[in-house]
Amino acid sequence: MKKTIADALARKGYDALTPVQQAVTQPELDGRDLLVSAQTGSGKTIGFGLAIAPTLLGDDDTFGASGAPLALVIAPTRELALQVKRELGWLYADAGAFLASCVGGMDMRDERRALARGSHVVVATPGRLRDHIMRGSIDLTQVRAVVLDEADEMLDLGFREDLEFILDETPKDRQTLLFSATVPAAIAKLAKSYQRDAERISTVSEQTQHADIEYRAMQVAARDGENAIINVLRYYEAPNAIVFCNTRAMVSRLTARLSNRGFSVVALSGELTQSERSNALQAMRDGRARVCVATDVAARGIDLPNLDLVVHAELPNSHETLLHRSGRTGRAGRKGVSALVVVPSSRKKAERILKFAKLSADWGSAPSADDVNERDQVRMLDAEDWQTDIAESEVSTIDQLVEKFTPQQIAAAYLRQYKKRHSAPEELGAVQVEKPKPRGEFGPSVWFSLSEGRNQNASPRHLLPMVCKAGNITKDDIGAIRIADDLSYVEIRKAVVDSFLAAIGPKMKIEGTKNIARLDKAPDLPAFSRPKPDRAPSGKPRHRKGDTPPIDWNDTPEPRRRKPKPEDRKPRKPAGPKPKAQETDAVLQTPFKGRKPSTASIKGKPKSVPKETGKDGQSKPRNTDAKGPPPPKSKPSSKKNRARAAAAKSAKGGNSVPKRR
Repeated sequence: MKKTIADALARKGYDALTPVQQAVTQPELDGRDLLVSAQTGSGKTIGFGLAIAPTLLGDDDTFGASGAPLALVIAPTRELALQVKRELGWLYADAGAFLASCVGGMDMRDERRALARGSHVVVATPGRLRDHIMRGSIDLTQVRAVVLDEADEMLDLGFREDLEFILDETPKDRQTLLFSATVPAAIAKLAKSYQRDAERISTVSEQTQHADIEYRAMQVAARDGENAIINVLRYYEAPNAIVFCNTRAMVSRLTARLSNRGFSVVALSGELTQSERSNALQAMRDGRARVCVATDVAARGIDLPNLDLVVHAELPNSHETLLHRSGRTGRAGRKGVSALVVVPSSRKKAERILKFAKLSADWGSAPSADDVNERDQVRMLDAEDWQTDIAESEVSTIDQLVEKFTPQQIAAAYLRQYKKRHSAPEELGAVQVEKPKPRGEFGPSVWFSLSEGRNQNASPRHLLPMVCKAGNITKDDIGAIRIADDLSYVEIRKAVVDSFLAAIGPKMKIEGTKNIARLDKAPDLPAFSRPKPDRAPSGKPRHRKGDTPPIDWNDTPEPRRRKPKPEDRKPRKPAGPKPKAQETDAVLQTPFKGRKPSTASIKGKPKSVPKETGKDGQSKPRNTDAKGPPPPKSKPSSKKNRARAAAAKSAKGGNSVPKRR
């Protein structure tokens, strides 16, 4: 390890490296591609910072002059990218590294100026880094190492195309490191395409995953969900706590509710600007806020100091999200609590998510108002105020208080001031909490038959409460239930058989009409297969396999017309140029160009013969035998043309044809 980096770790108090940090810093792995899977909170950021240090520094302990970046670190979210930059900043501080960030939501002009000044390491989000590459504001020709942090999350967010574009722009001989909580098929495919002989490192242990986190499932009434969150926050009084919601609307609502109750709370969701999100996280780090209400945008990579409590106001949609949410606490050896607020309608979902995550939670009810007050009393008596020495400036005031008030009055005033600094707990409604018990082996049993089967619409949902009520037993005393056509068979624990028979009575009847009998052995039933009905949905008899259906000639459909084959078709005439028909005017017997004839001809015969006007003003038929071209029969196409034609005709001394109205 380089001396400058070792000094930085010692200054931060790193006495020993975490398992993932030890695994990636083995001397034989210097410069090699790595595919690392480790649980959240295991120190992956410092791990890949140590892994790429030999590639970036070479034989030196410090970096040279800054220019084109030597390393790219790509993270899925802006918060995680800025956090990675902050961590690598102190790790490479003594080595003289210059770091730049390229994240969405920040001023792109400032980022371009920072890149132009030169940097050794660039931490970026995929979309913004691609924008810089396409604009030509970053030079990737000198890149020696590329790190994909939370690679599985980036693929889930749809950044695969951006990542492939970025990796294609970097040199082929680079060192590529993929860090991910899990390694699904998509990650393995990406590693195969862009890594060379990668070393697979896994420090995930399913048995010890999140061993420092205590999982508590708190079942509350549907109307007490938000009240339970307030009591959980008051019960633990963690220095920092984060409350996860599924939607932005829920974040806004819960933030307003906690703020009205006196909690120092900030919100973190995708609808906020980058500056608002950064200010919210900084307020948590500075201690100005103690509760952060966030969506799953904060479920990955966010590291807040003294974050001892994670509350799931709404259950996550998958067990992976549950693990990432809960991983915000219990980091670097610290203890933490992950509390799930479960309403009755979400009970099955909570059990399923915990089962898929291979986690066991302590089921119970949410802290009541009495529980919170009891914890407040313990914290008040254990406060440092009782152990701190009295200062000289306080002596005179204390003497006045003792002289003027009794000890009870002074204690009451202190108690009131203590309660004023803390929000009052909420009263929660009663809810029946049933802790799920894993069902073991059923043990010795006796089978009984019941005179009700499938033909009588019998079902386990119907038989179970009926048998329990008639025999005065519980559902845990009943094993398997098998249903035949006219009989049902029930397995009952042998230890309760005598009391069961005594409750039923000597008549061996249930509900007065159903007979029950004891069997000597378990029933031998064939595998059940639901028979198909005799008729199809259309009402016609259903044809079964192996049967020959009768032919009903009255119901026989007409044969379908066979599509003619190519050889059956008549041969076509050879294609050739068609003679272009020339349209003619029947009256003029001359081709007309573009004008629309007013007397269309059919087979060369005119529809009507226009008449001429004589000297007496009487119209007479036109002499079609006269020599010379006849006057045009069509009207001018516009008023202007008609006026011109009339003027020309009057100039020649001809009579003008009156305008047709």
